[in-house]
Amino acid sequence: MKILMIEDNESVSEMMQMFFLNEGWDATFKFDGKEGLDAFLADPTAWDMITLDLNLPSMDGMLVAREIRKVSQVVPIIMLTARDSESDQVIGLEMGADDYVTKPFSPLTLIARMKALYRRSEILEVAQPSKNENKEFDIETKHFQMNTKTREAYLNGKAIEGLTPKEFDLLYTLAKKPRQVFSREQLLELVWDYQYFGDERTVDAHIKKLRQKKEKVGPQVIQTVWGVGYKFDDSGVA
Repeated sequence: MKILMIEDNESVSEMMQMFFLNEGWDATFKFDGKEGLDAFLADPTAWDMITLDLNLPSMDGMLVAREIRKVSQVVPIIMLTARDSESDQVIGLEMGADDYVTKPFSPLTLIARMKALYRRSEILEVAQPSKNENKEFDIETKHFQMNTKTREAYLNGKAIEGLTPKEFDLLYTLAKKPRQVFSREQLLELVWDYQYFGDERTVDAHIKKLRQKKEKVGPQVIQTVWGVGYKFDDSGVA
C-alpha cells in the first residue's frame, strides 16, 4: 500500500514509519499542508491512502482534504488530530475524510483503521461476481442503479457525482437491502468494517453529504426512521 502521511509532528511520523515498514507499506511523509497537497497533486492516482493532520502549517487539514476531494473522490482519507470535539469531527468528515482518529493514538489502532478502510475500498473494486458476468449493475431498481466495479450510481438515469469511498459504501449498504432499517451502530459496523470508537454522528455527517449529492439528480431516497436509523426506499419515486 502506498501512503501519503501529511503530519507536522516529526516524532509521530518517525514512529509510524516503523510500523508502516513492518507492514511492507511504502510511505511518503510531508510536514506542511501545502507540501502535502502538492505531493498528492503531482500524481493523484499514485496513492492508496492519505493520513492527514488537522493542524498543519501553511494550509490546515480541512482545506487540504477539500482540495484533494476536488481532484479525487476515491482515495481514502483518515484525519489525525489532537482536537476531539464533535464539531471538528463532523466538519472533517463533511470535508471529505472517511475516518477520524484522535491523538494521542496507538499506532496499532491507526494501522487497524487503515487496513479496515483500505479493505472496504477494495471490496467493491474486486468482483462481487454477479450471476450474470455481463450484468451492468450490481443493484438495479426501476429508478436506481449501482455498479460496484466502476463505482457509479444513478438515480432516474442521472449520475450521482462526487461520491467519496465511504459515501459510496454507505449508499451500497443501504441500497442492497431496500426498505430495511439500519441503526447507526449497524451502519458503523457494516460500512466502517470494525467496532467504531467514535460518535454515531459520523453516520449522520455522511448521510447529510450523501443526501446533498443525491438531491442534485432526483428525489430523496434515503429516509430517516426516527429513533431507529436510516433506510433506502425508492418505491415512491415518480
